[in-house]
Amino acid sequence: MTTYEIKVKTGDRFGAGTDANVEIVLLDGSKKQTKPAYLDNWFRNDFERNQLDVFTIVDETDIPEVTEIKLKRDQTGLFSDWFVDTIEVTNVTSGVSSLFPILRWIRPDVDIHFTIYDTFLPQYDPRPEQRNLEIKEKQMLYEYQVKRPGLPVQIKNLPDDEQFSDSHMWDLLTRKYTIMAGKTVEMIFGQTAWDTLEDMKSVFSNIFGNPLDMDVWHTDENFGCQRLNRVNSNLIRLCTSIPDKFGVTESMIAPFLEGFTLSEAIANNRVFITDLEILEGIDCQKGLHCTVPLCLFFVNGKGQLMPVAIQLYQQKGPDNPVFLPNDPPYTWIAAKMWYNLADCHYHQGVAHLGCTHLIMEGFWIAANRCLSPSHPVYKLLGPHCYALLAVNTRGFDALLRPGGYVDKTMALGSDGLAELMARGIGQWRMNMEGDYPEFLKQRGVYCRDGSILPTFYQRDDSLAIYDVIRSYVTDYVSLYYDTSEKLLNDAEIQNFGQELFKPKSENGCGILGLPFENGRFTSVDELVVFLTSMIFTSSVVHAAVNFAQYDTYGYFPNYPPMLKGPPPKNKNPLEEKDILNILPDKSVILESMLITKILSGRSVNSIGDFEMTYTYDPAAAQIIDKFREDLKSVSRKIHQRNDKVENKYDYLLPEGVPNSISV
Repeated sequence: MTTYEIKVKTGDRFGAGTDANVEIVLLDGSKKQTKPAYLDNWFRNDFERNQLDVFTIVDETDIPEVTEIKLKRDQTGLFSDWFVDTIEVTNVTSGVSSLFPILRWIRPDVDIHFTIYDTFLPQYDPRPEQRNLEIKEKQMLYEYQVKRPGLPVQIKNLPDDEQFSDSHMWDLLTRKYTIMAGKTVEMIFGQTAWDTLEDMKSVFSNIFGNPLDMDVWHTDENFGCQRLNRVNSNLIRLCTSIPDKFGVTESMIAPFLEGFTLSEAIANNRVFITDLEILEGIDCQKGLHCTVPLCLFFVNGKGQLMPVAIQLYQQKGPDNPVFLPNDPPYTWIAAKMWYNLADCHYHQGVAHLGCTHLIMEGFWIAANRCLSPSHPVYKLLGPHCYALLAVNTRGFDALLRPGGYVDKTMALGSDGLAELMARGIGQWRMNMEGDYPEFLKQRGVYCRDGSILPTFYQRDDSLAIYDVIRSYVTDYVSLYYDTSEKLLNDAEIQNFGQELFKPKSENGCGILGLPFENGRFTSVDELVVFLTSMIFTSSVVHAAVNFAQYDTYGYFPNYPPMLKGPPPKNKNPLEEKDILNILPDKSVILESMLITKILSGRSVNSIGDFEMTYTYDPAAAQIIDKFREDLKSVSRKIHQRNDKVENKYDYLLPEGVPNSISV
């Protein structure tokens, strides 16, 4: 008789535990198998959520190395559903252990087979019928729905697989009220108006600590830094000529070009521009305003990006002046605030919510509809889509519902922001905006030697991590697709491409600019570029637009999403009281501060440190180990750089970049 030890790890998610009877059969590759054995420890409540249970069975069949198991449960008890993480089987005599990643809900009253490591391309799966049935079932759970016109597809109903044990972490309202109760925020904020801008700063040390930009919010150095190293670096581009609609002249900006003529500065790649034309024609909430600005920048001798001209609306005219750094100080500050009001709408609507959260949701739905959990690409993507659907489902209701956060704190309101999101997503192409090096090249700011925008640390750190991710994906994909024929014959990965390519009207995602033609992968390099983009967007891009939010938005005048009164139409001198008068009520400022503080928190593990282990194939595990070491190398280089520069940039340290869009 042979003794086997069986360790069963039940998953940590709502409803994962079971009261059902569980039966197991052990097999090897030569049709040798044990008799069915029930897994049950007397006087113990087995298979509880997040519990490891150990069983011993004895059988007359000796299988030195178990390579397959057959699992079955019934529907006994009130709670028979069961989600299993892993099962490990050890032949006590031979000492050989075999690990079976399950990572599934176990269907009742059917035999389900699992092979060691559970990693197959579909054409090599020994049990294709089981695999195809599982995909059909997931297609019924993961259904597309367009919830707002012009926006990407989203999940119709959140499946159980996307429900996590710490679901309260994804509930913005719960977290907000917890903070308010713990900090007695409203009492600290008080009800009376602030007399000076300096008075506003007094509340922060008593609540969440000072936002990084608070003490320098009014400076031109900080305004230029915001275009590169805060929440929205997507708009800055090299300027090769002044647009006709921009009323700036060379004589206006000559004092700020350090002796260069405008043409010389342009020729030396020292002039840059931002243009928020995308906001043109979007209605604001009643009584509020949003500018549609342009801004011109010059890189000074210290390598700093400095603003030299701001025009608050698109078409030049007598009531749309060009504001300059030598205007009266508070007049220039007001112009920068009204510019930032527009910029923060682009940040939240396009750079953040639209082109990370919403875009990536469709990709993960399609992956679940087309790829078996046994598919190596599914296992590659899983850690980088963790919690995405749960976050979006809970978060978007809190943010965009009528009377929610966006209506309370942003000039455009939820309807206007949704229209902006639709415009931004309509311009997004995976092979351009979704391919980070190409996106930089399109804007003329791609550089690896520091000769263009030498203080663009977000770009430098992003490229460093991009290279590591691409190397990781290349090694991983090549492990399973060592010939192009394997890719061409992989029905699941080809179906994945088709669903992404098909328009939303045909039950697809309608993704534009896919790096493969007509929804079909024809080369391994196409797949590498595609998967690199998915992982990079879900980790680095989201981290870049998300985790600097409190430092940027926390001190409200620094990056205001709402201001009172119309934007200035002349350059008359303003005073500090005029700046205070355009700030909204304290309740709006408090709401903005609370939400951006919550959104700036990290809720999941850093990239490479996966919440769930999907990959157990030893060769693939070695590739993951190398990925982690490469990320550590990037981290060391960033720390070395930060030790030498005046304004450190640490939002993209790999140890602070989450695996997925988790907040």
